[in-house]
Amino acid sequence: MIAAALVALSAFSLLLAIVQVFALRAHLRCKPAPARQLPFISLLKPLCGVDDDLHRNLRSFARLVYPHYEVLLGVKDKLDAAYPIALEAAERWPWLMRVVVQRGSPGLNPKVNQLITLSAAARGEVLVVNDSNVRVRRDYLKGIAAAFDDERVALVTHPVAGAGERTAGALFDNLQMCGAVAPGIVAAARIAGRDLVVGKSMALRRSALQAMGGFERLKDVLAEDFLSGRIVVQELRKRVAIAASPVINVARESCAAAFFSRYLRWSVMQRKAVGNAVYVLQILLNPVALAAAAFLIDPRTAPAFAAIALLRSGLHECSARMLRGRGFGLAALATPVADLIVAAAWAAGLFRSEVTWRGNRLSVLEGTRLAPVPEPFLELPAN
Repeated sequence: MIAAALVALSAFSLLLAIVQVFALRAHLRCKPAPARQLPFISLLKPLCGVDDDLHRNLRSFARLVYPHYEVLLGVKDKLDAAYPIALEAAERWPWLMRVVVQRGSPGLNPKVNQLITLSAAARGEVLVVNDSNVRVRRDYLKGIAAAFDDERVALVTHPVAGAGERTAGALFDNLQMCGAVAPGIVAAARIAGRDLVVGKSMALRRSALQAMGGFERLKDVLAEDFLSGRIVVQELRKRVAIAASPVINVARESCAAAFFSRYLRWSVMQRKAVGNAVYVLQILLNPVALAAAAFLIDPRTAPAFAAIALLRSGLHECSARMLRGRGFGLAALATPVADLIVAAAWAAGLFRSEVTWRGNRLSVLEGTRLAPVPEPFLELPAN
């Protein structure tokens, strides 16, 4: 009885995944009109360590087809391993790139601490935040400018595609980005009317950022991207737009353990952002996990599990071809393994309220507010 119910739920979950893929297909086929205005844009890139293929990622931002923009490369301090690479990029493209060293540590979110300094140094009317492992197409800024032609739009985000996999962990990362994250973001907006902002690429009008209290308002929260979207919609009464073209998240060499750790951190963040009830329901977006649970209860459901796993792999392959122009081939059959690791992170996230991020151990409170984890008190032995 329970196994049959789980198989039915997994079939429903797979149907949701199919709907998401069709929503992504419709979104990517949209061809926005050319931008009427081309405002000066500042790209803010907070660096931390040397990401996979960092130099080529930065080079993609030096080749954008856009008349007025700058790239600010931020580091926490000059001891960061990314600092020499940032200096090299600034020396190669001095008219375009600048290195900005963080001033102070006003909050507990290390990325937002960098953004506070970067935004103060930026000159643009539009501020674009993207991660150092992101690579973009040459029309990236034109797409952002076109979205801002609508005066109601205060924030622009992008679908995210994963590419560059050489190891199992990187493959899992890229499968999830292409097959789960990108379709989920687009479907949430197009079907459910919910705006989910991804910090991999987030563009804000400077006026909107100031109206929401600047990055300073987000210095002590973990989900600064999610909360930025919520503030824009609920407080500023403005819109979030999703650009038609994706950005590429480059993952090459990460291990499976790093993949689990990342999704565990995201699971804790999601539960604290959306609440326990909505978080529990998110398992309905993982058909492989539901089918695997049915198989564990009743091995006779093995054919259903195999069919669900195969169809889910096919959907990830379709999404990847749409997003990055090529699929994963037979490597897409690793999708069920990635889904089960994500499900394990989801389960662990039910009971955790701490994360380790950029070397900081932090407690995550409701609304993803951060608090330092107190050091254990060690009582000295009496003499």
